[in-house]
Amino acid sequence: MNLSVSSIDDLSARVAAVNAEHDKHFPGAATGRQPVHTVYVPADRFSRTTPADFGAEALRLFTVHTPDPGSFGAAFGIEPELAATVRERVAAKLGTEPVEDLRIDFEDGYGVRPDAEEDAHVAQVVEAVAAAYQVKGLPHFWGLRVKSFSEGGHERAMRTLDGFLTQLRDRLGRLPGGFVITFPKVTMPEQVQIFVDYLDRLEEALGLPNGILRFEVQIETTEAIIDREGAFGVRDIVRAGAGRITAAHFGVYDFTAALGLPPDQQRLEHPACDFARHVMQVALAGTGIRISDGSCNVVPRNDGPEEVGRTWRAHSAGVRHSLRHGLYQGWDLHPAHLPSRYAVMYAFLLSGVDDAIARVRAWREQVAGAKGVLDEPATIKALTDRLQRAVDCGALDAGSLPT
Repeated sequence: MNLSVSSIDDLSARVAAVNAEHDKHFPGAATGRQPVHTVYVPADRFSRTTPADFGAEALRLFTVHTPDPGSFGAAFGIEPELAATVRERVAAKLGTEPVEDLRIDFEDGYGVRPDAEEDAHVAQVVEAVAAAYQVKGLPHFWGLRVKSFSEGGHERAMRTLDGFLTQLRDRLGRLPGGFVITFPKVTMPEQVQIFVDYLDRLEEALGLPNGILRFEVQIETTEAIIDREGAFGVRDIVRAGAGRITAAHFGVYDFTAALGLPPDQQRLEHPACDFARHVMQVALAGTGIRISDGSCNVVPRNDGPEEVGRTWRAHSAGVRHSLRHGLYQGWDLHPAHLPSRYAVMYAFLLSGVDDAIARVRAWREQVAGAKGVLDEPATIKALTDRLQRAVDCGALDAGSLPT
């Protein structure tokens, strides 16, 4: 073939450099398992049996109030054809792994206490974590939420984290896997940079490998969405994390309160929250940083059917809203949230699962599926991710995945 341009080597080198710079900032989606929720427990209420206690209470409410597939489907808005299967799998999940991710809370759920009191609770938590670890009672993911650097709690946050990790090292000789720190109420990327510098010092002092202490940021202030320059703030926050940030969690109530929304409109489904979450999604797509939605603050005042039903309706609506927006993780604050979390999640993941498996299999075999559609690779990636997510959380058996 005759060509007019003698060489494009310099242009190819420039393309490679541009692509390498892109890949440095956008390495791709996170790999590995993502928990479907994070359960928050105030530090003074945490014990070695807390995860199991949450599961036992959730299973009790589930059994009492949804004794059969019909009542189960009605309680959580699940189609009759799926209700029996989903109910069976939710019951199994509540009995084996009710809590996937646990955060022991020293921030809003705990409050401001005298130093001596918080120090005592740090020691109490260390003993509880060590005891749970020794009997394999810790969830797959777990960690601490420390106080915010935005509200004068920075010294207390660093003291709590240092005290916890130092005493746990002395107690166990190691840091159990799955540990993550939650860093709340970020208003400036410089706060994140200071926290990273502190973690560097803490790792060196404890003899830990550099970079092992990872953390999540909570995006719950207006400044984290639109910064002081009028630009989107999320990416600068991520850059300040220097590779330590694993996830960004949206804080519904601080964010909506900062906007001046009245209390009855401070809810996960509010359009203002959709805007903030969409900013987070666009800013973090391809960065390897996961997004978690916030919480539902409706909890039962007693275990009567009216109160439990009210809680399940509100919580189910929030979980369903998150899933429709592509957010597969949220916060849970009460044992009553676990049945609705798993019921809605499982029904969502299992709806159309046979069609999804058939489409993936047809694509791998390079034939049109039953509906005469040749899917794009990006669509197949989304389908396989959904199937793997279903396996990870217990909605689907691994043997069902197409090979």
